[in-house]
Amino acid sequence: MTDLPPNGDPADDPHLHEADDDLAPGAGPREADMAVIEAGSRTLRAGISPVSAADDVPARPADPAVDRELREVEEELLGRWPETKLDPSLVRMAAIMDVLGEPQRAYPAIHITGTNGKTSTARMIERLLLAFELRTGRYTSPHVQSVTERISLDGAPISAERFIETYRDLQPYVGMVDEAQPHRLSFFEVLTAMAYAAFADAPVDVAVVEVGMGGSWDATNVVDGQVAVVTPIALDHTDRLGSTPGQIAVEKAGIVKKDATAVLGRQPADAAQVLLKRAVEVDATVAREGMEFGVAHREVAVGGQLLTLRGLGGEYDQVFLPLHGEHQAQNAAVALAAVEAFFGIGRMHQRTLDVDTVREAFAAVTSPGRLEVVRRSPTVVLDAAHNPAGAQATAAGIREVFDFTHLVGVVGPSGDKDVRGLLEAFEPVFAEVVVTRNSTKRAMDVDALAALAVEVFGEDRVQVEPRLDDALEAAITLAEDEGAYAGAGVLVTGSVITVGEARLLLGRK
Repeated sequence: MTDLPPNGDPADDPHLHEADDDLAPGAGPREADMAVIEAGSRTLRAGISPVSAADDVPARPADPAVDRELREVEEELLGRWPETKLDPSLVRMAAIMDVLGEPQRAYPAIHITGTNGKTSTARMIERLLLAFELRTGRYTSPHVQSVTERISLDGAPISAERFIETYRDLQPYVGMVDEAQPHRLSFFEVLTAMAYAAFADAPVDVAVVEVGMGGSWDATNVVDGQVAVVTPIALDHTDRLGSTPGQIAVEKAGIVKKDATAVLGRQPADAAQVLLKRAVEVDATVAREGMEFGVAHREVAVGGQLLTLRGLGGEYDQVFLPLHGEHQAQNAAVALAAVEAFFGIGRMHQRTLDVDTVREAFAAVTSPGRLEVVRRSPTVVLDAAHNPAGAQATAAGIREVFDFTHLVGVVGPSGDKDVRGLLEAFEPVFAEVVVTRNSTKRAMDVDALAALAVEVFGEDRVQVEPRLDDALEAAITLAEDEGAYAGAGVLVTGSVITVGEARLLLGRK
């Protein structure tokens, strides 16, 4: 979907569903709070772990002039008016691609949809392609801290300068399309056009593209991916995509194009049926997790997990993945199969990729904000789970990896999510929960969130802190009160926005 609600508020763009209206000055009612978040909290900096060299979330530009111009671009993007009615269409995207000379056709693409795991899977695919010496472009959403994260070249977010330059180069063409169409291009449409143009300009050997929402009518779907990846489908955006996995799969199946290879993560039965039907209709080759590929073996290791992956061409053993949770192992299997399919393995060639190169690639994978440890004593973990399925996977990962005897949750979800389902998924692992909100207009009202939390956890286990910095302080204090050797920790979750702002507060720049 590329379409926006009819109320004229750019903050309600469905593509801003997690983190698009957050960091621009004046974009929301809590500008003063956002200033605190961007500056960081001196109190919260005590005990932080050192920033890893692999931490590729960009900070604000150090040059004040560049920072000022980037903010101007962000404001212009966020200020674009939405369509006045819900009208799923690729007309505007086709028009901007046409005037730009069809940049999305200048390179092959791996296109990724699904409900959870898309960004992590995209990052794994990117690392594998880079290890095989291909130039890559990666387009993902939403961002954790900076909008520039969304467009990456050769494994690194494009610089603020290049982001600004790309936007300014496209401005005249965007204006032409705006004038010719009944509705102006949306935030996400312009950003997607920027990504495709930047990839063609680089130029890249292959683009790794994550959909914003759905599939068929998503702005990214002007690209024809020779490999279409569908991560597990669950309930999310039910008001727009459907109320069952099968209904949601109808929209997501739209990225499977004629003669492509469809790489399918584990799916509910009704979703699998829809996806397989689409594959038959367009004569696509199908690779299914649990059938043609999968996780043969996994064990928890220091800093991640050790995997044996069964690919389309054979087994890959002793693969270290520096991410936690069974869901990340499954994402790794999907990513490997997608890259094998890209190289023709399982269709034209019956062989494996070089196993040492595969090991090297997976060992270099990062995925900020996904069971990410950002502080010790007490341990503070960030995870961007924002729907019940994601929360269940996170809770399972927490149980498996961390020896917490007393876990305090900091939860700040968006108001348009299944928040009760989210809280219920975390209830078995949270001893206490601090409910809060992030700095955006999409954040759930704290009083309403508190009332819901009391219903799920009981009054004695719920604390309310409207400001995120206060919520983090409160949760860390509750964990510290258990004693240095009590096994207490903190999990910050509920939204990519909340996680991004917490990263800044905790000194992760």
